[in-house]
Amino acid sequence: MNIASYIDHTVLKPTTLLADVEKCCEEAILYHFAAVCIPPPFVKKAVALLKDTQTKVATVVGFPFGYSAIEAKVAETVLAIIDGMDELDLVINISAIKNNDWQFLASEINAILPVVRRGNKMLKIIIESGILSNDEIIKCCDLYGAAGVDFIKTSTGYAEKGATIEAVQLLRKHLSEKIQIKASGGIKTYTFAKQLIDAGATRIGCSSSVQIVNEAAQQN
Repeated sequence: MNIASYIDHTVLKPTTLLADVEKCCEEAILYHFAAVCIPPPFVKKAVALLKDTQTKVATVVGFPFGYSAIEAKVAETVLAIIDGMDELDLVINISAIKNNDWQFLASEINAILPVVRRGNKMLKIIIESGILSNDEIIKCCDLYGAAGVDFIKTSTGYAEKGATIEAVQLLRKHLSEKIQIKASGGIKTYTFAKQLIDAGATRIGCSSSVQIVNEAAQQN
């Protein structure tokens, strides 16, 4: 298994420096990671650094709590597209899930997905599986599966509980094969990353990417 090809090499801490983004991109080129996932202000820089490489530039919208207004998320999405991002990791309104307001969530995705599609970009939906019930996760699969998003992503990494094998398996069971799964949050070892991939994940979002690749090399 070429584990690097599954990895979104991530730096999303609130204290992110330009030097952090530059290092992230350098490592992505060296190890051939699938993408870098970086804060919105650094998208232009990452696009320039990764020009003429196969590594994609991903950024976040509504991060990390998801309760920004729909209009704000649309504006963030437009700016990210203008700046040249390839993939958008969107935190949905988790509060709306907990209030059982699925109509709001439908309105949110119906406002944002067409913008992403017009830009010919890829959309990953972050649902924060660690704080959702199984029933809420299944309802997310139904809603976002019907909408036709590209990925459902488990976590932001900011909740108490991140990716789990059980959550990935549940997502895979209730999504069509067309929709991929990105596991993120608390992934620090090759063993865990491989378990998540075996469970159905096609992307791994983590900041311990280099460590994971090195562990993989030692085990294979």
